[in-house]
Amino acid sequence: MTKSALITGITGQDGSYLAELLLEKGYKVSGIVRRTSTPSDERIAHLGDKISLLVGDMSDTPSLLDAVEESQPDEVYNLAAQSFVGDSWRQPLFTGDVDGIGVTRLLEAIRRVKPSARFYQAATSEMYGKVHEVPQTETTPFHPRSPYGVAKVYGYYITLNYRESFDMHASNGILFNHESPRRGLEFVTRKITDAVARIKHGVQSELRLGNTDSKRDWGFAGDYVEGMWRILQQDQPDDYVLATGETRTVQEFVEEAFARVDLDWKQYVVIDPKFVRPAEVELLLGDPSKAKRVLGWEPKVTFKGLVDMMVDADMERVAREIAFKSIQL
Repeated sequence: MTKSALITGITGQDGSYLAELLLEKGYKVSGIVRRTSTPSDERIAHLGDKISLLVGDMSDTPSLLDAVEESQPDEVYNLAAQSFVGDSWRQPLFTGDVDGIGVTRLLEAIRRVKPSARFYQAATSEMYGKVHEVPQTETTPFHPRSPYGVAKVYGYYITLNYRESFDMHASNGILFNHESPRRGLEFVTRKITDAVARIKHGVQSELRLGNTDSKRDWGFAGDYVEGMWRILQQDQPDDYVLATGETRTVQEFVEEAFARVDLDWKQYVVIDPKFVRPAEVELLLGDPSKAKRVLGWEPKVTFKGLVDMMVDADMERVAREIAFKSIQL
C-alpha cells in the first residue's frame, strides 16, 4: 500500500530534498505552505504536480487540523521553522511561537485527527549552545544561546512529552549543520559561496563576515533527509544525533571556497563586528554513532565535496544571472 507523508517547510532546503527522496520511494507527498503574495516555491518547482500543496501556518491551529485531515498522513515531518539564528534575536517572539508552540499545535492536530501517524521533529545542534561536552550526543545537556535554540529545546521536549504521554510514534532528529546549493543566502555557508562566485565573476569586491573562528559540524542536506526517513522507519520512536563527527571552522570553509575558484581569500574577506552574534556558539561537534548503529546511517558527502558543490552551483547561477541581464540590456 502506498504510504502518505505530510511535510511542513516543504519549500525549504530540507523539505525539497525530503520530498524528492519520498517520491523516489513511492510515497504520496503533501506539503504545507503559507499563503504569501510572493511565491517561494523555487526549490520544489521542478516537482510540479507530483506533490500536493496545502495552505497552512504553524501559528494557525485550524489550518494544521485541516492539513492533517486532508492528507491523512502515515508520516509527518515537521521541518517548518524560523531557522535563521541571527533573525531569532530580531524576532524572538515570532521564533518562539513558530519553532516552539507551533510544534505543539501540529502534534495536537495529529493526536486529534491521525494519532497513528509517525512524527519527526527537526531538532538542532543549536540546542547545545554553550556546550557541556565534546562531542555532543543524545544525552548531552542543552544550553541554548539564542531564541532559536531556546524555541527548539521546547519543540524537542514537547515531542518527547507527546511520545510518553499519548504513546505517539514521535521522534527528534538532532541535526548538526547541513548545507547545500539550496541553502538560503542568509546562512553563512551560502553567503560565502555566493560571494565567491560574484567576486570571481567580477560583480562583487569583498565578503564581510563576523566570527570566522566558530567551529561547526557541516554535512550535506541530501544525506541528512535520508536520516530523517530512517528515524521514522524504526519500530520504536527515539531521538538521534545526525552529524559527520568532524568539525571545521568558518575560516576553513572560506579558504576551501576561494581555493575552488583559484582566488586568495585574504584579498577579499573583511571581518565586520556587525555580523558577530550577541551570544556566540563557538564549537558544535556531533557524535552520530547511535544513528550509525541503529539506523545504519552515515553521511556520504565530504566537507570538500560539499563546499565544491556549493561553489560550483553558485558559479553557474551567477553566470546565468549576468547573461540574463546582458540580454535585457
